[in-house]
Amino acid sequence: MKPQLELILLGMSVLFLMSIFAGKASSKFGVPALLLFLSVGMLSGTDGLGIEFGDIHVAQTIGTIALCIILFSGGLDTRISEIRPVISQGAILATIGVMLTAILTGLAVWGLLGLTADTSGISLLTALLLAATMSSTDSASVFSILRSKGLHLKNNLRPMLELESGSNDPMAYVLVITLIEIINMGTAPNYWLAGGTLLLQLAVGAVSGYAVGKLAVHIINHIKIENTSLYPILVFTFCILIFSLTYFLKGNSFLAVYIGGLVIGNAKLAHKRSSMNFFDGLAWMSQLFLFLTLGLLVNPRELIPVLIPGLIISFIMIFVTRPLTVFLCLAPFRKMPVRDKTFVSWVGLRGAVPIVFAILPLAAEVPHARLIFNIVFLCTLVSLLVQGTTLPRVAMLLGLAEKPMEKRQLEEFDVEFSGDIKTITSELVVTSRSLEKGKNLMDLPLPEKTLVVMVKRDDIYFVPTGKTPLHENDRLLVITESNEALAETYKALGVD
Repeated sequence: MKPQLELILLGMSVLFLMSIFAGKASSKFGVPALLLFLSVGMLSGTDGLGIEFGDIHVAQTIGTIALCIILFSGGLDTRISEIRPVISQGAILATIGVMLTAILTGLAVWGLLGLTADTSGISLLTALLLAATMSSTDSASVFSILRSKGLHLKNNLRPMLELESGSNDPMAYVLVITLIEIINMGTAPNYWLAGGTLLLQLAVGAVSGYAVGKLAVHIINHIKIENTSLYPILVFTFCILIFSLTYFLKGNSFLAVYIGGLVIGNAKLAHKRSSMNFFDGLAWMSQLFLFLTLGLLVNPRELIPVLIPGLIISFIMIFVTRPLTVFLCLAPFRKMPVRDKTFVSWVGLRGAVPIVFAILPLAAEVPHARLIFNIVFLCTLVSLLVQGTTLPRVAMLLGLAEKPMEKRQLEEFDVEFSGDIKTITSELVVTSRSLEKGKNLMDLPLPEKTLVVMVKRDDIYFVPTGKTPLHENDRLLVITESNEALAETYKALGVD
């Protein structure tokens, strides 16, 4: 008997609620949200609550759509002005770094699994395929931890790692697909053809993403839609168009959507802020849905036979192949301190992407595909536990993190300004100390270029003038030009 639609919706809503609470716990305790999302899926699966889900093709479809949205959103949020100083380092890590990681890890996997009786038949190509699925990093979890701890990385490390993580997934995907095709060719694969196809897919993907991204900016800025809530939907439509069109052009769709998002996100766009907020929520929901699906797909008891080799491979990647790859790739940048390279090595965090890529061999029925999936899943869990939970501490130990000024978030004022407007907003509460020099707004010792644009008193909002009398516990919406000016405002008004 097929389950009722209402029962399916009820189950999904409960899983989503459990995941949202798990995400809240991750911010509080410093545990990567991905790890908790995966745990919710695993506990709800066949070895837990008994929810049966084993459709590889459905999981692959969900993973593909989710990655499309996540990569596009990552491109939207990346500022070219921030990544420009570190574009060479990020690009090398995202291309050569991915290949080196796959090769070095693949050789280690081949040697290790060759010593295991149950997997002695694994070939070098299969070992390289396993390594290729884990050759990209997941910085989404990294920065969610750093932000939850209030840490800011020094020396342009954050934009460099964001660039690497945003652009290395397409490279890893091409490697995985290429190796699957080579394995399925049989005994006489054409390596030159595979290599040429790889380069062609990357080139077509880059050109397609850039061209359609520019077209999207032109259309969005010139089309006049009376219902402004449709602008985010229009941006979403172009995201899907870039991905699907590039596929039919035989290019790399994942690279195309990232570059398309980069082009759109760095252009002046009509109703840009609403589109950015829409994709923030959509990307978060996509990650949550993706992680739940991947958690349901795995059977925890199948991880037990690969526990020992999986742990060894995990620690080889964490302590050997990732550091070796990073130091080799960044060797030309001699001015980059060793501690910076050390931290970049530690940020080789594996996330949902490797698990999604590990589904591809299952769908293609590659030999040892289930072994690949289970080992990749286990390695992801280890990476999240070992690296994900220690990132803030490692950053502090290396002297690469600093506590930023704590900016009070807007709670009572539901306003938002475009990212193109270089201002900082904050919400302050009037105290008795603030009123020591006078009761009127003009008596407040505000720094230059700092304005109070709105006041909330009880349940009433109003725009003040200089002669407006202020009361204790009034809430002020303050706009200023920099964090330094905001800090000076806090100090002048006696805000702790």
